[in-house]
Amino acid sequence: MTEILRTHQITKEFSGVKALRGVDFTLNSREGLALIGENGAGKSTLVKIISGVYSAGNFGGKISIEGTEVEFSGTKDASEKGISIIHQELNLFPELTVGENIFLNHLPLKSFGRVDYLKINNDAQLLLDQLGVEFLATDKVTDLNTGNQQMVEIAKAISTNAKILILDEPTSSLTTKEIQNLFKVIKKLQENGLSFVYISHKLDEVFELCQAVTILRDGESVYSNQLSNIDQNTIITHMVGRELSDLYPPRMINSTPLEDRTPVFEVENWSAYKLSEHRERVSKVNFKAFRGEILGISGLMGAGRTDLLLSLFGSSNYQASGQIKIDGSPVKISKPEEAINNGLGLVTEDRKGNGLHLDFSISDNICMASLDSYTKNGLLDNNKKLLVVSELVKKLLIKIPSTDHAVKTLSGGNQQKVAIAKWLATKPKILFLDEPTRGIDIGAKFEIYSLLNQLVKENVCVIIVSSELPELLGMCDRVIVMREGQFASHLQGSQITETNIMSAAVGVQ
Repeated sequence: MTEILRTHQITKEFSGVKALRGVDFTLNSREGLALIGENGAGKSTLVKIISGVYSAGNFGGKISIEGTEVEFSGTKDASEKGISIIHQELNLFPELTVGENIFLNHLPLKSFGRVDYLKINNDAQLLLDQLGVEFLATDKVTDLNTGNQQMVEIAKAISTNAKILILDEPTSSLTTKEIQNLFKVIKKLQENGLSFVYISHKLDEVFELCQAVTILRDGESVYSNQLSNIDQNTIITHMVGRELSDLYPPRMINSTPLEDRTPVFEVENWSAYKLSEHRERVSKVNFKAFRGEILGISGLMGAGRTDLLLSLFGSSNYQASGQIKIDGSPVKISKPEEAINNGLGLVTEDRKGNGLHLDFSISDNICMASLDSYTKNGLLDNNKKLLVVSELVKKLLIKIPSTDHAVKTLSGGNQQKVAIAKWLATKPKILFLDEPTRGIDIGAKFEIYSLLNQLVKENVCVIIVSSELPELLGMCDRVIVMREGQFASHLQGSQITETNIMSAAVGVQ
């Protein structure tokens, strides 16, 4: 087979932290290469290097195309050398036509610099006919479903005569029919000479579409092979092949059988339709959670984990159905205020985007969800507020010069502690945490894990969504694995292993 793309000893650091550690892989002509790894393994960073997002000089190592070493000054340069990427979040302008989106970065011009719209529509339609789609070049992108928008992205890529196409989790928002159509198009392009790198956690798709695999783990390329030589279990073994460190503080696991315990939080037949995406994200989910336990929720990106927490918390972006019980009594939660009043707290995944007000003070952020506790007859009791803030800063070991400082002045770990303190101030019975240690250093992680252990001792029910398998193994009494909006597995005790979690997440029995 003829080599078309090779990386040699690619390294990349962020603030002294190594994201990639000497990554090697080879893509051959007319080949589909699956790039596999857990969340955080370095896949996205590597793809940004290959596609020119990180330009030459901002990383170590070499990239070669068809045996010739190349350097990219940016994404346009990479595109001109035949590399195109389709991101998981589609990069389209909804109010423009399909043709305008396809040729936006290389518009054909007539005399006096005028855009040649006739050529745009004709050339775009030829590309669409090649892909076998049913919509037109003159249609607006906003009128297309997600699957057809994905096809517009592919048309953009082949309009630049791409030799190498990188697809990053391309099926996460597609229906089964749309996935089948996408695969049909990719296979047709491959027959016509295209090579592609396919990033996905869905191993059934990988084996259907690709011929080779490279696995990343902790920023290193640890395994490469032809898929015809291996099975899914081989991939899982290489994805998760590491031991837990001493990162996790010891804790007592409740050995009382579930059937002999009284749940504090019950969810029955819960479904959630995400209004902004016009699709169901959670389907008929049932589970119970107990005081004094840490329940983990695992699953791949797009499995519905965050959607489950947000919909249970009453987010206005969801239309939900089903029943919630707290301490055995049915409750209605249609907005976050009702969730808080019923004893729920939610530490969101994106602390900077919707968890904290970065320009506000530490004190104001901590008290934001519990202001009613410090007011009487419309007046704020500052002494009571400062007492609560001081206690939480001390309890969470938040390192700050003053509670009056803006949250944006703090480190990521201390910002996360403020986000947690905000919800502890509400004295929750049930605390949801979505990716509670993402983007923070090991020391801050240990302190947060120790805090969660303390909450368990205080009889709080803690529910964690995490993409870090070692975190789930090191901290949780039980783990529920989600796949495509439903619960795929319920693990406890010795069943909680990385292999069992990953197998359930990717649909391997």
